[in-house]
Amino acid sequence: MKIFSGFLVYLVYFFVGSPFAQNYPDKPVRFISPFPPGGGTDLMGRVLAPPLLQRWGHAFLVENKPGANGSIGSQYVAKSPADGYTLLIGTMGTHGINPSIYPQLGYDPIHDFSAISQLVTSPMMLLVHPSMPAKTVADFIRLAKSQPGRITFSSSGKGSVGHLAGLLLNVTANIQLTHVPYRGSGPATVDLLSGQVQAMLGSPAATLSFVNNHKLRALAQTSRHRSALLMNLPTLAESGLAHYDVSTWYGLWAPALTPKSIVHQLQIEVARILFLPEVKRFLATQGLEPVASTPEILSRQVKLEMTQWAHVTANSALHPE
Repeated sequence: MKIFSGFLVYLVYFFVGSPFAQNYPDKPVRFISPFPPGGGTDLMGRVLAPPLLQRWGHAFLVENKPGANGSIGSQYVAKSPADGYTLLIGTMGTHGINPSIYPQLGYDPIHDFSAISQLVTSPMMLLVHPSMPAKTVADFIRLAKSQPGRITFSSSGKGSVGHLAGLLLNVTANIQLTHVPYRGSGPATVDLLSGQVQAMLGSPAATLSFVNNHKLRALAQTSRHRSALLMNLPTLAESGLAHYDVSTWYGLWAPALTPKSIVHQLQIEVARILFLPEVKRFLATQGLEPVASTPEILSRQVKLEMTQWAHVTANSALHPE
């Protein structure tokens, strides 16, 4: 009888999740943003929180736990209770890049999390200071090959997406750009605007206004296919670098073993919110396109990113600060 009773409990858990999941949520939920306030993960939490409050009647609060390219906040969520009340808004960096550059990462991007959904995606842009003679990607590559190591590119720090995208450009185009790391995308952009550095791989949200005002020149976007947000800008793949493909993205995760019913509820609500007309319009102003994938697709994306960036960093002697 006890065996049958235990088996029945197992079946109930398997099909509908933990008994506690049936009333989820019954208290406030925390979105952990593993970067400083004001960044993209912060933004996504504040986009999702009001509609979720309206839908479920409980607050979704954004809490910042920055450090080590997002690793500190990610590890915090990985070790949190698997009850759906502590969620991570992570990035390609936290789950795709960090495993390649931190020998003691403190979390496994696949096994320590329950994937919920990829949220949004965005290409980057190859940007140069207007004083550079390069008007196209081909011009840029010719110039870089004629001056190995002399063209500098800025990023928000060692191990950042902008840094790794630059390393991939070096490998793909067989050129040698010199990386200049900064503490944040703001200072990296300021020195590009002033001409202290010559190039940068930056997000449209942070840099498109400077392109439109002719303070920076955009040579190409980094995704394999043209983004709907940048239809007039060619891709690097179209410009001769057939295998170059980098899109930044944000995702939503819970700790591993979070009840499947909670993961499913969150995935359905996130998809609904991201495709609300007013949310889509706002995201477009930030250079972001909604994705709202399944958990399986997000996990598959993470594995692909881990493989790509492990290859890029294998011979880079990369030691992030």
